[in-house]
Amino acid sequence: MAVPKRRVSKARAAKRRTHYKVTLPRPIKDEDGTWRMPHRMNLTTGEYGAKKKESK
Repeated sequence: MAVPKRRVSKARAAKRRTHYKVTLPRPIKDEDGTWRMPHRMNLTTGEYGAKKKESK
C-alpha cells in the first residue's frame, strides 16, 4: 500500500482542496441602453467614462 513519505502541510492540502472557478464576464448597461464590458470604450458612441474618444 502507498504511504506518504512526508506530512502534507496545511497550505498544500488547502491548495489541493480548492475549487478553482472561471469568472464570467459581467457586462454593464450604459445610459443609452447598450451593453459593454467595464473599463472599455462604448463602441456605438465612442465614449469612455465622461470623455469622447476619437477613432483613428
